Amino acid sequence: QVQLVESGGGSVQSGGSLRLSCEASVNTACMGWFRQAPGKERELVARILSVSGNTFYADSVKGRFTISRNRTKNTVYLQMNSMKPEDTGMYYCAAVGWGGNSCSVQSSYNYWGQGTKVTVSS
Repeated sequence: QVQLVESGGGSVQSGGSLRLSCEASVNTACMGWFRQAPGKERELVARILSVSGNTFYADSVKGRFTISRNRTKNTVYLQMNSMKPEDTGMYYCAAVGWGGNSCSVQSSYNYWGQGTKVTVSS
């Protein structure tokens, strides 16, 4: 069983920055950050492949958010800059175990963190 522990959420004003961290108990094939705004479906924000470091970003965060990893610590980070009120929501760290399906599909993520709240005020 993979355990994910998130940290770093909070409140910030529009244009500000936050950094989220997620530590996994073991190495996984990929890790991603998802968010769910009030009344909306959960969406993939960014993900990173553990071996290659290949990244993917949702169009809404390209150029503002950066996902990175520390392989030795099984930790992934999400640096969020130039934040907007529409970035508000619960942010979840998730992982796909080795031998799992595509890291680009939400349904492939079988390990989830508890979520951390991010609020961006205008």
